Amino acid sequence: MRVRINKKQRVVLALSVTLGVAASAACANVLKVAQNAAAPGACGDWAGYRTFVERFVQADGRVIDYSTPTQQTTSEGQSYGLFFALVANDRATFDRLLNWTRTNLAGNQFDPQNLRLPSWQWGRKADGSYGVLDPNSASDSDLWIAYDLLQAGRLWHDASYTQLGQALAARIARDEMTNLAGVGPMLLPGPEGFKSGGVTRLNPSYLPLPVLRALAHEVPNGPWAKLADSAYKLVKTTAPQGFAPDWAAWQNGQFVVDPKNGDTGSYDAIRVYLWAGMASPADPLAKPWLAALGGMRAKVQQSGFPPAKVSSTNGSASGEAPLSYWAALAPYFKALGDAHGLGLARTHLAALDASLPGHEPVYYDRVLGLFGTGFIDGRYRFDESGRLVPSWRTACD
Repeated sequence: MRVRINKKQRVVLALSVTLGVAASAACANVLKVAQNAAAPGACGDWAGYRTFVERFVQADGRVIDYSTPTQQTTSEGQSYGLFFALVANDRATFDRLLNWTRTNLAGNQFDPQNLRLPSWQWGRKADGSYGVLDPNSASDSDLWIAYDLLQAGRLWHDASYTQLGQALAARIARDEMTNLAGVGPMLLPGPEGFKSGGVTRLNPSYLPLPVLRALAHEVPNGPWAKLADSAYKLVKTTAPQGFAPDWAAWQNGQFVVDPKNGDTGSYDAIRVYLWAGMASPADPLAKPWLAALGGMRAKVQQSGFPPAKVSSTNGSASGEAPLSYWAALAPYFKALGDAHGLGLARTHLAALDASLPGHEPVYYDRVLGLFGTGFIDGRYRFDESGRLVPSWRTACD
């Protein structure tokens, strides 16, 4: 096996030779570091995770979406990165991601006694400098970060994560929630800009059932259990043909088509099927939630592929979705017991992995790929209370 030694390691080796015998121990240590870096650790068999970290995570813990002109980082990317690091038992990467988020998205105000919601978008500004591009927060990312922290505290036996997760959950409940008459508590996409003129805009993909269950378990005095019921009502009502829309709205006491984006289900909505497929079968909402989304399964059975876009109100579909949509649908097919659909997903996911050489991977594709393949390959699951159950052996090197 060839041992790759980076520039910094080569400098140390050169110094060791120059200094002679007294530096032999240092030289041995450098070689050991290089060998450890090249050898697969406990999470080394999760090639997708290794690739994600290598290609998208800077050394300081910033997740970069290279497909955007601003080379943006989003709170979503940080939240997903934290989750994958936790699944991989990679605490060093988890802490790097958390520290970058604290420093750059929350202005160093991200501690239990002094916490603000992280800005959702950071990147290259018009003048060439880097910083926050939009200070508004994204509630789905905030939910995932709170979840990641609470699960990290439990799995790594560190109360500091737990306390921060509880504090973040409290801020979400205070600043990113509303109440819909006759429905109950509902998550706003963010604290600003989603309630105007009697219309409240909502995003069904922001409400993963396992995450809501875990928050209800870990923070029982919050609105989370009731929010799970409200989220199911949102999904069921806005998917009359079994297809989730990217966005929806609440107006005059009922769920309606989003006035801004219409009834299209595509880029955002594909996650609705993913979250539904990952929910524990023991969860009382898991089966009805899946049943409300049956249109996608029927469409794939009919055409052999998921549509790129679909109308949630009449079920009309257009285009063929990118390969990464199969990753989001794999847990959905698995949960439905659809062996044919799951087989198609596995075949297409193999093609997605094979497309890497010579092509720069797209952030969102890699994220969906890690969620989907990680789940169907048994690297993690969620129990009835939404708690993460990873397939850890030992810590990731």
